[in-house]
Amino acid sequence: MDERFCAGCGVKIQTSDEHALGYAPKSALQHDPVVCQRCFRLTHYNEIQEVSLTGDDFLNMLSQIAEKDALVVYLVDLFDIAGSWVPGLQRFVGNNPILLVGNKKDLFPKSTNEHKLISWIQRAAREQGLKPVDIFLMSAGKNHGLDEVAAQIDYYRQGRDVYVVGATNVGKSTFINHLIQQSGSESVITTSRFPGTTLDFIEIPLDDGCNLYDTPGVVNAHQVAHFIETRDYKKVMPAKEIKPKVFQLNENQTLFLGGLARVDYIGPSKRSLIAYVASSLLIHRTKTDQADDLYARQLGHLLAPPSEGTILPKMERYDFRTEENDSDVVFSGLGWITIKGKGARVSAYAPKGIGVSLRPSIIKG
Repeated sequence: MDERFCAGCGVKIQTSDEHALGYAPKSALQHDPVVCQRCFRLTHYNEIQEVSLTGDDFLNMLSQIAEKDALVVYLVDLFDIAGSWVPGLQRFVGNNPILLVGNKKDLFPKSTNEHKLISWIQRAAREQGLKPVDIFLMSAGKNHGLDEVAAQIDYYRQGRDVYVVGATNVGKSTFINHLIQQSGSESVITTSRFPGTTLDFIEIPLDDGCNLYDTPGVVNAHQVAHFIETRDYKKVMPAKEIKPKVFQLNENQTLFLGGLARVDYIGPSKRSLIAYVASSLLIHRTKTDQADDLYARQLGHLLAPPSEGTILPKMERYDFRTEENDSDVVFSGLGWITIKGKGARVSAYAPKGIGVSLRPSIIKG
């Protein structure tokens, strides 16, 4: 029998072991296209099955691109830029040009200055050792800016193949599905909120005989999504425009972001802190001297997500002093809290392993 590959995730189809990667019942082979059982259940029942691939497996696949002559379209999640960088990407793609695309711009407040946001991304990309040929913003989920990005892909690829790369859950498959639909075909790539949906290269023919490839998302283990139950994903991953929540904090007051993160404002004096997180994520304010006791008693209850019974690593503390007029304390995959004014002293907490960092504010005002 000819080898067949799942149209949803790209993995090789097999019919012998229902617990192994790529399994599909023999009856599924009568359909065109064929999808594996994992993609079928993910699409129709919103169920996710664990897979045996690791972050190293994904990176080994990406390293094949360095041997090609192609355009690399690099998607990053604007809501989680720090968490969606692929470390050392330039090494994996060789000398191929990179078109950098920031996805999910619809999550940002409408007042966001896109030109300043692009400049911020450009500086961040340089810090990652990247020199993209251009930078664009879009929203694949809302179909905003897609035509412009598609036109620029066609311009920069110059008759070559295209590889779409990025970390898990940045929206690669959604983006490619829109391109497929524009060409008159049906959407065939599995998409979901769950990280790691695409498991191998998926080849999509282009009109001129070249191909566009959807690639596996590189797993960045420091994102919040890898620490919570699947039932909590919708509570931490925003699906619509973020509404900033402003808090006036006195010295020694604390903000909890559910039970997944905490910011202690030490001082000096009274100050504004602005939270940019999913609207469904509860933010709770308390006195810092009561915060440890509250966390011990209310984790999984008042302080949720995580759901009750979820086992998290011990909270790790990070101390910061702001040097910019506006600074963001960032929790990878969860959002950020903007600290207004220079010289603020804060302590940030998150379960050990979740990325926590301080950056110049990405949104001014």
